[in-house]
Order: sequence, then structure tokens, then C-alpha cells
Amino acid sequence: MATMAFTSGAEDGDRGLLRRLWAEEPLLTGTGALLLLALIPFLLGLWLDPRVITGVPAWLKPAKFAISTAIYTLTLAWVFLHLREWPRLRRVVGRITAAVMVIEVGLIAVQAARGTTSHFNVGTPLDAAIFSVMGLGILLQTLSAGAVAVALWRQPFADRALGWALRLGLSLSILGASVGGIMTTPNAAQRAEMRATHRPLVSGAHTVGAPDGGPGLPGTGWSTRHGDLRVSHFVGLHALQALPLIAFLFRRRPEPTRVRLTLLASAAYALLFAVLLAQALLGRPFIPLR
Repeated sequence: MATMAFTSGAEDGDRGLLRRLWAEEPLLTGTGALLLLALIPFLLGLWLDPRVITGVPAWLKPAKFAISTAIYTLTLAWVFLHLREWPRLRRVVGRITAAVMVIEVGLIAVQAARGTTSHFNVGTPLDAAIFSVMGLGILLQTLSAGAVAVALWRQPFADRALGWALRLGLSLSILGASVGGIMTTPNAAQRAEMRATHRPLVSGAHTVGAPDGGPGLPGTGWSTRHGDLRVSHFVGLHALQALPLIAFLFRRRPEPTRVRLTLLASAAYALLFAVLLAQALLGRPFIPLR
């Protein structure tokens, strides 16, 4: 009976949160739902389309990005519930985020349907235009996330542990997003090709020490032979979910203890991000396999 009561209460709380999200942040919540719905055709593509792009199924990347952007969009809607004194910021950033995420996933899906890569692809004018639009969109979205981070640092929180988790989580997420800027920088071989041919096919890579598309971990494609910047990129981006979850797990501790544990966990998470980034830049795989 106690278990049933607890479960029922949790379900009621979940429904209450969803109702609040729909009522107060309908654009972001609807965008998150749309991105999750996009998983259906992408998963069908994984099942029905045998094509492979840079060593992985063609529709794996759209599926991964749909999940990741949906999680971010819904998390941002939840964060906005704690920023009631910033209505204009919420409105502007919500619109930017919704537009950028839909465009980003849409363009990745278009390139998958065309049987080519979406990122770093400048082989044709169309490919270069798509890559440029995606890059500009993510830059705009990252800058808007920075504005939210400023608001979080200025916002007082009755729940101090949650406040620290949100501030540090979004700050680390912005750092994680910034790893994408490192990926888009042409490497030495690509710069040499640009000088020689003046018609580059690829500009940037997520693999360090080899071209993209080599052996990778199942499901993620992270390189098992060379450094891969996507590992630190992923860990950094999802700090916004991980650190508030950690603060929630400490909810039964006294507040001073809970704050200290949240700060300690945040420092450990930041160190993990830094180690993974350094590991990739040194050309070492996250999990080496031969």
C-alpha cells in the first residue's frame, strides 16, 4: 500500500509538472514534444534504410540529435519556471531555442536523406550553406543560453543547492557547446588541401588524429582508435540535467551539507569534462579498442 501511494504521488507530481510546462512554456514544451515525435521516422529510417554515412547508419545522427535537443528544450522550459522575474528573457530565448533546434534537426535529417554528412561538409555550395546555417544557429543559441546563465547567477534561490546546480550546470553546458567551435576548425591536412585545391570538401572534424568515420563505440560512434571531441561535448552539454539531478538526490540532507555536496559534485563534473577534453585533444580514445 505504501509503495502504491508513493507511486501515485510521484505520477501526480509528474502530471503537475507537465501541466505547468504546457501552461507557462508552451512553445518550448511543444518543441520538445515535436522533436520526440521526429524520432518515429528517424527510427523507421534506421530500420528500413541500409545506407551508411561515415561508418554509421544514415539515420543514427538525426535520431541522436532529436533526443538530445528534446532533452535540452524541455530542461530549459523547466529552468524558466525558476526565472519568473525575467519574462522578456524567457520569451526571446524560448523563441530562439525553439527555432534553432527545429532547424538544426531538420537540416541534419535533410542531409541524411541525401546520403551525405551534415557537419563539416563544404563539398558543394548547398552543403556549405547548410553547414553555415547550422553553425550560425548554434552560435545564436549558445549566446542566448549565456544570457540565461547571467540571469541564473543574479537570481536568488530559496533552494540554494538547486540554485548552484542550475548556475553551474548551465555554465558547464555552455562550455560543452563551445567544444563544437573546436570541431569546426580545419586541421592541418584540411588546411593543406584548401591551399592546394581551393575546393575543400571538409572543414573540421570531431576525430583528433584521423579522419572521421573510423571504428567507434556502438550507439555513439565515438572513436575507439583516436581522440573524439564528441565525448567532452556530450558530457558538458548535459551538465544542465546531471547537476540538478545530483542536487535532487541530496534532498534529504541538511541544507548546508546539501550545498557543499552539490558544489563538490559540480567540481568533480567540471574536472571530468576537462579531462575528457584534454584526452581527446591529445588524440587518445575515450575507450581504446583494437
